[in-house]
Amino acid sequence: MTETASRPTLEAVAALAGVSRATVSRVVNGAHGVTGPLVERVRRAVEELGYVPNQAARSLVTKRHDAVAVVIAEPETRVFADPFFALQLRGISKELTAHDSQLVLLLNEGRDDHARVGRYLAGGHVDGALVFSLHLDDPLPGLIQRAGIPTVFGGRPGWSDGSSRTVYVDSDNRGGARAAVRHLVGLGRTRIAHITGALDQTSAVDRLDGFRDVMEDADPRLIMEGDFTPGGGERAMRELLDRCPDLDAVFAANDLTASGALRVLRERGLRVPDDVAVVGFDDMLPVAEQTDPPLTTVRQDIEEMGRLMACLLLRGIDRRGAQERVASVPSSVVLPTTLVRRASA
Repeated sequence: MTETASRPTLEAVAALAGVSRATVSRVVNGAHGVTGPLVERVRRAVEELGYVPNQAARSLVTKRHDAVAVVIAEPETRVFADPFFALQLRGISKELTAHDSQLVLLLNEGRDDHARVGRYLAGGHVDGALVFSLHLDDPLPGLIQRAGIPTVFGGRPGWSDGSSRTVYVDSDNRGGARAAVRHLVGLGRTRIAHITGALDQTSAVDRLDGFRDVMEDADPRLIMEGDFTPGGGERAMRELLDRCPDLDAVFAANDLTASGALRVLRERGLRVPDDVAVVGFDDMLPVAEQTDPPLTTVRQDIEEMGRLMACLLLRGIDRRGAQERVASVPSSVVLPTTLVRRASA
């Protein structure tokens, strides 16, 4: 007998529980209208027989796939090298697992992948999508909108007009940047440089705006664009020191950028924080606590951001399934940030 033929059926569960097949189906699919004692009998029979619902058949009844696409608009090499993505995925995975929903990871190696992702999302494979690390000219939002599935974005979307229809989870990037730069000013630093993130992403733009809120008259030569990577931090730090050798502090757009900047400062024989103070952003412990010296940084709760993204999406999916009015959508969330002081500033 084949493995498929030997699997317990709804009929077998019904016979063991002493109920109808329809009653078993309602219990397994979470429908209402079955009394507590009958539910318990069905659940005991399911456990005893090891019955596993057929997902395809179940989807026909519930109109749910119990699967969520996580779309990261970055190539594989970047995603698996940056601890930020691991932390966010951990938060997402924990929330989805708690609701018995599967995570389907979709990466974008290049523009050719956008059409593939759009087709997958429109193909009825998942109940919704979580999307992050978008760039301002990214076509993915349009493709996702045409797919017509509930979506939550990680980070403030650059195209958003403030409509409550666009749901996102973000941190207070601008406020966190202000706190970082004010800390450096409070240390008596006057020639404060900023290494930005990729400026086609709203988080980098918001952190640059926070820097400018405090350093209104900053020398334009003290601002260098990076790309949220250690290599980008190294390149920007070398250029900054060549341009402005008298700088006495650096605010880096994330911890990886700061780690690259610290390497260059050591190469140039500059002491941190005596000669140059350094502050990062993220507080990713595998990075911030391992730099030399340990990094003063702005903490955002990356794992919690992921969990909240999944929570908001599942809430939106449930509301859609209940056919609530269109205006009833989850609200976006902006989490606070906190300055964490260590030895670099």
